[in-house]
Amino acid sequence: MNILTSPLSPNTPPFPSSSLQDLCSTMHNSLFLPHPTISARPIPRPVRRCLHRVSAASPTVAAPQRETDPKKRIVITGMGIASVFGNDVDKYYDSLLEGENGIDVIDRFDISTFPTKFAGQIRNFSTEGYIDGKNDRRLDNCWRYGIVGGKKALENAGLGLQTEAFKKLNKERAGVLLGTGIGGMATFSDGIEALIGKGVRKMSPFFIPYIITNMGSALLGIDIGFMGPNYSISTACATSNYCFHSAANHIRRGESDIILAGGTDAVITACGMGGFSACRALSTRNDDPKTASRPWDIDRDGFVMGEGAGVLVMESLEHAMKRDAPVIAEYLGGGVTCDAYHMTEPRSDGLGVSSCIKQSLENAGVAPEEVNYINPHATSTPLGDLAEVNAIKKVFKNTSEIKMNGTKSMIGHCLGAAGALEAIATIKAITTGWLHPTINQFNIEPSVEIDTVPNKKKQHEVNVAISNSFGFGGHNSVVVFAPFKP
Repeated sequence: MNILTSPLSPNTPPFPSSSLQDLCSTMHNSLFLPHPTISARPIPRPVRRCLHRVSAASPTVAAPQRETDPKKRIVITGMGIASVFGNDVDKYYDSLLEGENGIDVIDRFDISTFPTKFAGQIRNFSTEGYIDGKNDRRLDNCWRYGIVGGKKALENAGLGLQTEAFKKLNKERAGVLLGTGIGGMATFSDGIEALIGKGVRKMSPFFIPYIITNMGSALLGIDIGFMGPNYSISTACATSNYCFHSAANHIRRGESDIILAGGTDAVITACGMGGFSACRALSTRNDDPKTASRPWDIDRDGFVMGEGAGVLVMESLEHAMKRDAPVIAEYLGGGVTCDAYHMTEPRSDGLGVSSCIKQSLENAGVAPEEVNYINPHATSTPLGDLAEVNAIKKVFKNTSEIKMNGTKSMIGHCLGAAGALEAIATIKAITTGWLHPTINQFNIEPSVEIDTVPNKKKQHEVNVAISNSFGFGGHNSVVVFAPFKP
């Protein structure tokens, strides 16, 4: 509605259609400046209303306010993992701090004819104590990684399945949001091979259940008895952060007390490697695979495939305090947007990403100046790395105090699990005061002026951290973590 031509009340005639500038100038001069002949007079009600509307539109920005209600503050009380560096969170982060390289030649299937012959392949993965042998043999790696990661997160939170604390949980107010970018790819390719080679009668009865993307959350929920919100989000490589964002919203709306949230993926299969090679997304540095994943380096030529799972135990501060849980860090907020631009390429101006970062900070009640650590998406692709840096520069005008590091330089790109594995690295940076290096930093792009922690770990007290994840389709997600302060 136009305030210049519309009635301010049913009994008030409309203002003349003069410009807003002229109107405000006239009101200012007549109301607030001395007049030689006209004595002081009350301000007419329509004018007072107009003044109120004009002042309300002025660009006054309130200071960001963080959540203070214990029912709505979200804390991290447990973390679980399945990674190329093993299933222990501390070992995982120690390996990152030392700059260990998890990339090697694939030995899971015959790779000889593939354009890319290496990945961050998990070897000697054990589910002992977490999945019974019969189910273990049937399950796709995608679900094996996620179930183990979820149960280990519960243990880390003091909620092992045999503990009194776990038995006391209100299972109807406990949920699981375990996302995946791809789902059961090995199950899918094995089923198609059986269908074509041996006929429909040789297909597994578990073919459909084990390929659909919701099954990770479903199986984990069945195993632990959580009856609250349970579903899978699939937004490609942005998946895990979407799950964190949604889990926090369920808790803040009062629908849940505690949620297991994260992501899992296992795409180091012939079908997976073949598919990503066909869309020319992967590095082909077969002569030196250990240096293939090199975020922001001028000679980067694509991402390196990884696999695994990461799960956080997210709960309201009130719930954590009632059960006397040790709090690891605080989840302040998050944001999700879409580039609306291209299936696989990012916007070069970084608009979708910068909007997402701003949205996450607003949701978290954080000013840009408070952020001093970023765990970026940084996949080592020619377009993506610089688009993200451009977006970061749009939001953070002064990056001199900010450090960012590329977790994928050591573990590869774990697709739907990437955000969860990187969130765990972010939280460990907060709790240890050490940032892992970005390895393979040989010749960094000149436009990357932010400290990338090149090749050697650095001590850094994190004030507020953000973790970025973006996916095919233009899906953007950013989550915000900070040290917990009661």
